[in-house]
Amino acid sequence: MLAVVTAGQHTQAAEPGVVAKNYAGTTVKASIRFAGTKTSVVGATAVAALSVANQSGLEPRVDPLKLKSSVALVIDQDTHEVLFSKNDEAILPIASLTKLMTGLIINDADLNMSEKIVITRADVDRIKGSSSRLRLGTKLTRGQALHLSLMSSENRAAHALARTFPGGEVAFVANMNAKASLLGMTDTKYVEPTGLSSQNKSSARDLAILVSVAHDRPLLRELSTAESASVRSGRRRIEYRNSNSLVRSDDWNIGLQKTGYIREAGRCLVMQTSVAGRNLIMVFLDSKGKYTRVADARRARRWVEATFPIGGHAATVAKRSQS
Repeated sequence: MLAVVTAGQHTQAAEPGVVAKNYAGTTVKASIRFAGTKTSVVGATAVAALSVANQSGLEPRVDPLKLKSSVALVIDQDTHEVLFSKNDEAILPIASLTKLMTGLIINDADLNMSEKIVITRADVDRIKGSSSRLRLGTKLTRGQALHLSLMSSENRAAHALARTFPGGEVAFVANMNAKASLLGMTDTKYVEPTGLSSQNKSSARDLAILVSVAHDRPLLRELSTAESASVRSGRRRIEYRNSNSLVRSDDWNIGLQKTGYIREAGRCLVMQTSVAGRNLIMVFLDSKGKYTRVADARRARRWVEATFPIGGHAATVAKRSQS
């Protein structure tokens, strides 16, 4: 089990429901829930276009890497040392990073991956109204649906996986939360399987645990890092590409990855990779632009290569163990 060793940065404190000044000098009204050193932003009345992290004042925090992500965590997967952390205790919406847990549930359920499932009206996004290239009536194997969910973040495919799970979507979401609890992901809550709901929340610490566990599953490694895939929808053949451009880069060795985006979460990225002889887990939440999460991963990689030579160790302050 992954034991997270943290450098102990903390978010700005405020009383629930009061007006709090953020690091940029502006004010927002937010309801903030506290649990020890953890901060969960429950709601805010700032500009609607802002992410939850923006509304809570996390984003402007200065860090030595000059990352554009509000939250970042880089952990040595083998020693569990935290090499870098930024707001890693904040509990925020996680968008399609949700699908990594969706994939873990499907993988561990020992279901028939060749069984055909059909995309139905029930799989249409009624939360955000997003579109999909998978037409109603499209038939996929469960394995294909899992592939598209992990590699290209296909929402209808992910929802169909949950809908066709024994007991349906309700049982599936219950399994997601039970698995999170079993893994010690105490900051995490799921309400649906796609990540379209901003009520799916977690922290960078918890997501690092999920990445480590998912990386132990060969199928999830294979599907999440595939560069492309194609499926037939009616008479059409649809080509999909991986939503993480780094898997197509020759200078990266990525063992597992997942991207995510909704407005409330910003651009998100988690992955397992090898850098300078270390196996690392990287988490980036609430990055601002389409390409900045990838740029942040590159910044973190260069920093690790320069700061932690092979055999080096990170300074640690406190240890949070998972049972």
